[in-house]
Amino acid sequence: MKALSSIQNPEIKKLRLLFQKTKERKKHSLFVIEGEREIEKALKGGYLLESVFIHEAAEHSFELIISQSKVSNVFLLASSIFERLSIRSGSEKIIAIAQSKTHKLEDLILNESSIILVIEAPEKPGNIGAIFRTAAAAKMDAVIVANPKTDFYNPNSIRSSLGSIFLIPSAIGDSLEVISFLKKKSICIATAAIHPEAINYNDFDYSTPCAIIMGAESSGLDSLWLEKTDQNLIIPMDKDIDSLNLSVSAGILMYEAQRKNKQFE
Repeated sequence: MKALSSIQNPEIKKLRLLFQKTKERKKHSLFVIEGEREIEKALKGGYLLESVFIHEAAEHSFELIISQSKVSNVFLLASSIFERLSIRSGSEKIIAIAQSKTHKLEDLILNESSIILVIEAPEKPGNIGAIFRTAAAAKMDAVIVANPKTDFYNPNSIRSSLGSIFLIPSAIGDSLEVISFLKKKSICIATAAIHPEAINYNDFDYSTPCAIIMGAESSGLDSLWLEKTDQNLIIPMDKDIDSLNLSVSAGILMYEAQRKNKQFE
């Protein structure tokens, strides 16, 4: 374990850039995970660690993570340096750099009973993380991000998911690619959209395989989805409320789909 005490150290500069810059994360296929729980979930999800940075006050606290990950680059950071890097306000004492995954549609393993969530053009990292956290809790088979507007490995997405983003199979593609993928696999497409032929979400049977499609809060779904959908769904609301938070809406539909398929009985 090598001690680092200068903010100008190349390893620390690299860590800072990966924390701050999407371009750097994509260029090197690396990203940052902060927090013991999040790193443990990443390891459970099959992610490989490149390096680990530990707060000097927790030098002997993460021996199991280091052993399990088989990471060889382990650095001990001075308190002042660690606190400048951390986005968790002192609540965590470990940060890791991990290798990204490719998230190709063709790598998703689905079956005739699969229920998946598709989110199109999500903009807020916090929402993305919250959706993945709920999807994992609801035992969804996969989450697909169509036309992403933010980096999948944004530190705030990881933070708000509490590491759940690492536990659920996921893929990324543009809407045309995703629609083609779903149609090819004969997966029913159920879109959350205001439409004259939309039905109440709890009147739909969610027969599997089924994909629940959610659009951005600001713009809704691209017209491509409305042309290819098998059924439009609406969530009834009080007349004085015109929309729900994306992660809340997604949670309602995911749990209804699992309830109809008796996932939690």
